[in-house]
Amino acid sequence: MILLTGGLGFIGSHTTRALLDRGESCVLAQRRTEFEAPLFPDEIGTRVQIEQVDVTDREALFRLGDKHHITGIVHLAGSFFGDPVADARANPAGLLNLIDAARGWGVERIGVASTIGVYGGGVSPLREDQPLPLTARHDIEAAKKIYEILVSQLSAATGIEMYCARIGAIWGPLGRTASRFFAVPQLIHAAVAGTPVDISTLPGGALPYENDGMDLLYVRDCGRALASLQLAERLEHGVYNVSGGRMTTYREIADGLAATLPGHETVLTPGDDPCPRFPALWLDISRLRHDTGYEPSYDATRAVADYVDWIQRRSK
Repeated sequence: MILLTGGLGFIGSHTTRALLDRGESCVLAQRRTEFEAPLFPDEIGTRVQIEQVDVTDREALFRLGDKHHITGIVHLAGSFFGDPVADARANPAGLLNLIDAARGWGVERIGVASTIGVYGGGVSPLREDQPLPLTARHDIEAAKKIYEILVSQLSAATGIEMYCARIGAIWGPLGRTASRFFAVPQLIHAAVAGTPVDISTLPGGALPYENDGMDLLYVRDCGRALASLQLAERLEHGVYNVSGGRMTTYREIADGLAATLPGHETVLTPGDDPCPRFPALWLDISRLRHDTGYEPSYDATRAVADYVDWIQRRSK
């Protein structure tokens, strides 16, 4: 069984679904007592086991090994609740508890979620072997850089194969209806509702430029990529970019909406943003492709159509 922390979250649910589709069974560790599992409701209690446990609770975490035969771990959860010192203490503690538990359980591979934010900018395409700045602009970036250092050292020291997945901008079913980093969810939800987009919810408080964009990855593809890393026969590296491998523009999203919702016109600012909040960066996913055979299956048009269909079905 594969243990997933954050397995009922946005990316975690799709990763769990992808693992189930490849024949695996999963244990999902979560803090909450209430949960919803729309991607695998019929498999709860059979191929999916839900356990209420916080990974910072060492004893409770270790007891999972008494109940389940855990063979792999995908660590997607994080502690980001607002107290910077408490969060900075909890995140490495949770990772170290998982690694220690893995030693006792005989786990051979651990995947750990990192982020595109560790690059701190740069020149596209961003590659895993380029140097990273030893600074952090926010708590998530800081936690992920700490994760990567611990993983790179402890993988060799413990003999457990560990890798970090630098995850890009992810969107789609179960995600936020409004993102502070990019405008895609806002544009799509407004289009489905048939209402003007709420400008106040958009990054920078303005309509995006049609030629602006970023490296976007549809969440169903993200789940498949993470499952592919966990189940690959052999991994040659300790860090992998998980993203679309190209820049997706807002014009592509608008064209996808026009194809999916005939008569809809997405209002964008013409041309290029002269002062972009985020540079046009994308990730090199050559390592991911080579070691797992993974390829994104959702282009902008297919992803928009799938997301629109999911929103419409959920609203009925």
